[in-house]
Amino acid sequence: MRTLRDQYSALQQELNDMNNSIAELETRDNNIYRGVFESAPLPDSVRKGKQYSVIDPSKFAYTPTDELIENIRQNVDATKHRINIQQQSYDTLENLVKAKKQMLSSIPAVQPVSNKNLERVASGFGYRIDPIYKTPKMHTGLDFTAATGTPIYATGDGVISEAGFDNGGYGNHIIIDHGYGYATLYGHMVKIKSRLGQRVKRGEVIGWVGSTGKSTGPHCHYEVIKNGIKIDPVHFFFNDLSATDYERMVKISAANNQSFD
Repeated sequence: MRTLRDQYSALQQELNDMNNSIAELETRDNNIYRGVFESAPLPDSVRKGKQYSVIDPSKFAYTPTDELIENIRQNVDATKHRINIQQQSYDTLENLVKAKKQMLSSIPAVQPVSNKNLERVASGFGYRIDPIYKTPKMHTGLDFTAATGTPIYATGDGVISEAGFDNGGYGNHIIIDHGYGYATLYGHMVKIKSRLGQRVKRGEVIGWVGSTGKSTGPHCHYEVIKNGIKIDPVHFFFNDLSATDYERMVKISAANNQSFD
């Protein structure tokens, strides 16, 4: 009987060590991993399920063997349950990682034309002088001047939701639906490369700079749209610009000048 108690005590200690290790994983899961993805922590009632009391071997000196075995079985079942719940939690976190990676690839984050020296921004977001009517008018994007035929790049992953000629002023243009409420527009192309419904990747050539539609010179008119509202694209070049370059870009785009369209 003493040998059995000793074996039981050793086995119980192993279970306690396992429970402590699982508790550490659960704490990291709740406070760190799920915190990164702003996901609610799992409640203890879900993790632990039915509560089993911790067994004190000294209280079972004369406990029948089958009862000792049942106590161990219950503790093992409880530990297996916690391990299974933790595995499911990690599976959920893995899916969150994939979704976050996809979101970061989709949100516009680069300039639509090559502009390392930042000298191609001709007109920014806000009220600007209309080049045709010479009156103040809301300019809903950024104008990037470039030679006709300069490549225009998708600024984030997405699907082409519009591609064609716009009589309203954009000329040959493309709209990309990035998901997550974001869309981008690229206007005045000399030629469109991408087709309606095509899935594109950030950095992929979707067309070439031109001066079609309501335009006074070759340029790319670029817009960022969030939940149907046009917002300032200057805040969406974080993959492209250093902190210093970003400050310079903001100043350039804020200049009160005449737009190209």
